[in-house]
Amino acid sequence: MTLAALKQAVLEANLATVRHGLVKATFGNASGIDRVSERIAIKPSGVPYEEMTADHMVITDLAGTTFDNRFRPSSDLDTHLVLYRAFPTIGAIIHTHSTYATIMAQARRPIPPLGTTHADYFHGTIPVTRDLTAEEITERYVEATGEVIAETVGSGDPLAIPAVLVAGHGPFVWGRDPEQAVLNAMILEEVAKMAWHGAALDAAPPPISQTLLDRHYLRKHGANATYGQ
Repeated sequence: MTLAALKQAVLEANLATVRHGLVKATFGNASGIDRVSERIAIKPSGVPYEEMTADHMVITDLAGTTFDNRFRPSSDLDTHLVLYRAFPTIGAIIHTHSTYATIMAQARRPIPPLGTTHADYFHGTIPVTRDLTAEEITERYVEATGEVIAETVGSGDPLAIPAVLVAGHGPFVWGRDPEQAVLNAMILEEVAKMAWHGAALDAAPPPISQTLLDRHYLRKHGANATYGQ
């Protein structure tokens, strides 16, 4: 992918988060990576979404070195860098403060697979990180946020459950490319909303069976997927 195409795809992902109601003010950011060149494009810090163009996207490498940019990268860059290094299969990352996913993050409530909407996109419970330590917050907050997300995913496939709720903060979501990351962020917010409202009927509802979870997830994902044209 050319840098111009990468910057355009990342711009569109950032604008999509606003269009779908996942971001307000300048909260949130999206990035993408070209794995061949190992170049990353990310939203600039503090630029209003209505003013952003592809030329505003900041290009960096995996070490965080910027290239020929007039703008500072998102303040969450180091979190993105940790995740790109930890998860070689992902191609884009989105962070939002979307309402219901953030409520669940603030409440330290994982989102179990309560229904097939969840199962179509997340092959299990969407987890919550541990709280960062005082030292992590004081000395390397942004990098430590990425580390605690990677710690939470552990040895699991990051694309099977492409989201983590950062305790007291909000969701980080990813995908193979910026378009997929946007879709995952939208679905995360929807299943968080369902789980939140469902708790009014049953504070601890049982998750769907593993058989039903597998049936819905695997029809859309993996080598034997059957969904779509």
